[in-house]
Amino acid sequence: MKVAGIGFRATATLADLRAALALVGTQPDALASVTDRADMPALKQLAKEMQLPLLALAETDIAGEQTLTCSPRIKARFATGSLAEACALVAARKGTPGMAPARSRLIAPRSVTADGLATAAIAERLEP
Repeated sequence: MKVAGIGFRATATLADLRAALALVGTQPDALASVTDRADMPALKQLAKEMQLPLLALAETDIAGEQTLTCSPRIKARFATGSLAEACALVAARKGTPGMAPARSRLIAPRSVTADGLATAAIAERLEP
């Protein structure tokens, strides 16, 4: 299972989210973000058009998650270096509802759109 963690500013459009996902170059099996972002129309629309589950994570789920990249703004706000990487890693570990926890690893680190409005990263679940 491959999960795309998505981070974005409130002003990001559906096109920005698509662009961030295109930068990582891997087709995910699910999308993930923190709860307040997972409730935003642009991300819901992306999940709908890609026909993928959208996994919402609490901020406490990602706090302290070790990431390859680090944004000082994200570190101060979420206590992790990259929202996209942390969401991808945690969601891949958790899996979809009903799955037992498993290990995960990052396979595509955070990519940032040219306008800086959206980021994406991909992690994969290492056990079924």
